[in-house]
Amino acid sequence: MSALTVSQDPEQSWDDLVRFWEEMEWPEGSKVEIIEGIITVSPAPAYRHNVIAARIQRRLYSVIPEDWEVFQTLAIAVPSRLGMLIPDLVVAPVREDADTDTHIPAALAELVVEVTSKSNARHDRISKPAAYATGGVPLYLLVDRWAPDGPTATLYGEPKGDVYRPLSTAKFGESIKLPAPFDLVIDTGEFPDS
Repeated sequence: MSALTVSQDPEQSWDDLVRFWEEMEWPEGSKVEIIEGIITVSPAPAYRHNVIAARIQRRLYSVIPEDWEVFQTLAIAVPSRLGMLIPDLVVAPVREDADTDTHIPAALAELVVEVTSKSNARHDRISKPAAYATGGVPLYLLVDRWAPDGPTATLYGEPKGDVYRPLSTAKFGESIKLPAPFDLVIDTGEFPDS
């Protein structure tokens, strides 16, 4: 199943768009995001997709500070890109003073992780990194199961405007290192094949 888009009035404000996103009853189990001002409804990720995210999450818990968490369904907002994105994983400090229960500003995230699905890999490769960079997320890990030259994991960092610099890439079976504050090596050989 592929993603569904919900057309919105182009004159609608960011606040109206977020209110619609928050208040609408979406299909249970679906992932609902605002990508470049368009509400996108995707099916729940597949089994292998979830296994990859879970293995990365387990490794992250071994290195993050006590007052940080790894979130699986937390939306991060990038209003300037008309984005309300739900990465597969978000690493962020816990904020007791959060303004809302539905999302956090992208600038609070220390790392976002996306694992591509066949139907929406383009968003994970193009639209989302531009939004994450614009929002000031320092590190973006893209696990691209559907990369043209075979499955890879690419770490991006040093955001400037809406562009990241690729820091390192590993084919499945190789290791990739996350820099400080994580100082973590992830063995992509632990990931199931596509």
